[in-house]
Amino acid sequence: MNVRKSKGILVSALFFSVLLMMAGATGIAAGATELTKTSQSDFQRLEGRWVRPDGGYILEMKEARPDGSLKAAYFNPRPIRVHRAEASKMDGAITLFVELRDVHYPGSTYRLQYDAARDRLTGTYFQAVERQTFDVQFLRSR
Repeated sequence: MNVRKSKGILVSALFFSVLLMMAGATGIAAGATELTKTSQSDFQRLEGRWVRPDGGYILEMKEARPDGSLKAAYFNPRPIRVHRAEASKMDGAITLFVELRDVHYPGSTYRLQYDAARDRLTGTYFQAVERQTFDVQFLRSR
């Protein structure tokens, strides 16, 4: 009789452990889905038209996705070819990398960070022809 009770308790404990693990896995999956939704809405904050006040350069972004890919266009005042644009999160901050490849823009890059409190992009611009780096900011065009 004692052995039967021990087996019954062991089976019950095992069953309860499996239920707890399943509930935990469901919670983790739900958390991952929530993280994806958060990331997508975070990157969507970058969408829109941004103007660099020191020269009127325009950076336009749309179709931001949770993986950080997005479509970008750059104007000075005519279109300049955007070779690559990527958003990412580093230490909780939304960052943006944009590489330009066109005449007079052979690999010039922007490395920007989104300032949510001021709704602006700040960072650096590497001017490839002159091999110089400048501090820049973009303000959202209303």
